[in-house]
Amino acid sequence: MIVVVMGVTGAGKTVVGQRLAAALDAEFIDADDYHSPANVAKMRAGTPLTDADRWPWLAQLNVMLRGREVGGRSAVLACSALKAMYREALLEDLPEARVVHLRGAKPLIASRLAGRRGHYMNLRLLESQFAALEEPADAIVVDVGGTPEAIVATVLEHLQPD
Repeated sequence: MIVVVMGVTGAGKTVVGQRLAAALDAEFIDADDYHSPANVAKMRAGTPLTDADRWPWLAQLNVMLRGREVGGRSAVLACSALKAMYREALLEDLPEARVVHLRGAKPLIASRLAGRRGHYMNLRLLESQFAALEEPADAIVVDVGGTPEAIVATVLEHLQPD
């Protein structure tokens, strides 16, 4: 099983993704770990990435996910994947992959980001993240106002076969 946990910065992708991966006995992959140094520098400076900045990164992540699937291994990827075309690139040749959208109100997300330390994502980028967000039509949508445990429980309910 391949699951992409998406949402704006500060939505809880890493925390929820790690816990979901543990519950599914899957590998956790944080897309942020695969940004180029140039991309990280741009984001640290408060400059939004362009589509051109993202394409090589998305292609690399797709290759990783396809490798896990071909190898019969499950993976949970935490990745912003804000635009439909980014999700299409991530999920190319992965027709069974599922998308989980962590959705939250801007004030809640901003308060989380304000308290975050040691992460390169600049609070000034939150506005651009919400502006870029294209809500997925075919995702499991979970409000981020609950606890990580409650969010994971909701996702697991939706991942169960009918």
